[in-house]
Amino acid sequence: MPDMSASASLAMTHVVTLAEELDKDKVTPGVLGFIVFAVMALAVWGLMKSMNRHMGRVDFKEAPKADGAAVDSGAERPGSN
Repeated sequence: MPDMSASASLAMTHVVTLAEELDKDKVTPGVLGFIVFAVMALAVWGLMKSMNRHMGRVDFKEAPKADGAAVDSGAERPGSN
């Protein structure tokens, strides 16, 4: 390492000691995991916003009920005796 300056050499020794302190059995999602989670959260938020907008546009009007004979199609109603 003749080309490295003293500060670069010192920085490398600190990085090496930090790397040795990490638990090699511990697995973390890292930055990529955070980015994927953030994109999924934004997608869910966008879908919910779109769903609320579309549900607001729905104009549901219930049709009036017809006579009992048409609805029951010949079946007896309880208490009609």
